[in-house]
Amino acid sequence: MTISSHWHRHPGVRSGEQLTLGERAADSMRNRMGSWAFVFGALLFLTGWMIGNRNVGFDPYPFILLNLILSCLAAMQGAILLIAAKRQDQISSELALHDYETNVEADEIVKAIHALTTELHQKICAPAATAP
Repeated sequence: MTISSHWHRHPGVRSGEQLTLGERAADSMRNRMGSWAFVFGALLFLTGWMIGNRNVGFDPYPFILLNLILSCLAAMQGAILLIAAKRQDQISSELALHDYETNVEADEIVKAIHALTTELHQKICAPAATAP
């Protein structure tokens, strides 16, 4: 179990209903478009289009309509990837903030423990130093 694959379970990161519709969509699209299933699905679609439109279909070779569709898809994917990168930056920022807050709390606890042990040490050692 790596943190990068299970970030949504981290207590410092908003998830589920805490996210806006756009944030949930960005996470969903990133997870779908960045998968092998998407790659193989796209290859299957392209192969089917080319076989179905050899020389008799509505978009015969050189597949002008397919090129237009792929160009539009590439333009949209660029924007989607930027949105996903922005969302990933937001997740990293939330994780870093939670980590910082945890470190501040731990520092305060360590300082309190140090003060307490110093006080106990002084109480224990002080009577021994004054005893004849």
